[in-house]
Amino acid sequence: MDKNLTLKELAKLLNVSISTVSKALSGSPEISLETKERVQTLAKTLNYVPNSLGRNLKFSQTKTIGVIIPDILSHFFAKALYGMELMASELGYKIIIAISNDSLNKERDSIQTLISGSVDGIIMSLSQETQAKMEIEHLKDVLDHQIPLVLFDRVLSIIPCDKISINDFTQAEQATMELIDAGCNKITYMTGIPNTSVDDQRKQGYLNAVKKFGLPKQVIKFDQKNFPHAILKDLLQQNKIDAAIAADELSAILIMKSVIQSGFIIPDDISIIGFTNGIMGENFLPSLSTVDQHEEKQGCLAMETIIARIQGKLPETPVHYKLKTSIIHRESTRNYS
Repeated sequence: MDKNLTLKELAKLLNVSISTVSKALSGSPEISLETKERVQTLAKTLNYVPNSLGRNLKFSQTKTIGVIIPDILSHFFAKALYGMELMASELGYKIIIAISNDSLNKERDSIQTLISGSVDGIIMSLSQETQAKMEIEHLKDVLDHQIPLVLFDRVLSIIPCDKISINDFTQAEQATMELIDAGCNKITYMTGIPNTSVDDQRKQGYLNAVKKFGLPKQVIKFDQKNFPHAILKDLLQQNKIDAAIAADELSAILIMKSVIQSGFIIPDDISIIGFTNGIMGENFLPSLSTVDQHEEKQGCLAMETIIARIQGKLPETPVHYKLKTSIIHRESTRNYS
């Protein structure tokens, strides 16, 4: 048998869980003597060689955390990584970074690489494709290998692991209500990141706010590489839009660029609020009003959480921390300029 036999394959041959095999090979007192002997005998017969010399055992930690993010160019993820690295260094850990580019296959490959390598835990924000297709077996593999997992920003409630996020629903609802308070009554939700958990929650928050005030709802999904300039221009010309909630910073910048190119004025003709307090939005003319997601703090907390989990300092039940956020009003929203 090939010496690269995996723990998962060994468990399948024995008809037991990966966790049972892992514990049996490490001599855990939780496993019966009979099961230990059965597992260890087959492992020896098939020439099984454990990856990373038993990296999942507490006494052989590598002090390395794997981090998987959908995009490195986004200000949000760049700042979150910065926070993670700061906290990791402070606590004596190092990080390995992988980028999924919002691809399910790349995310799977990254997880397998990290599982096969020397990491004590994995922090990740899910790819757009993973959430769109709801294919999560590769995430279960992480947990089956007894590797601590922390999801941040883009999370799924059905994955039993620790999570870090903001209350996207509440913040989108609040942003919409502040636009209404400023006199806007034809507010549109526009997103270039559909099929993600954050987009879904932000959209629902927007819909809840316009419903409360009896205002018309309008949701526009688009590909960030092919912005619907003609559609937005038509809405502006027909006076069918006076404000927009953008799902993320890049979507907001694309909206503002389109508005200006169409000959309209921000915020006189349309007010715009985005998400993420990034460099692009702050320095655009006019500057972008935004929901500050405290991305660096999210990164710090994600790293602090996974290390606490590794060190056994958290309760057995997964935790979900939701950070409080704030809305920064700049030049793109009327009455706040």
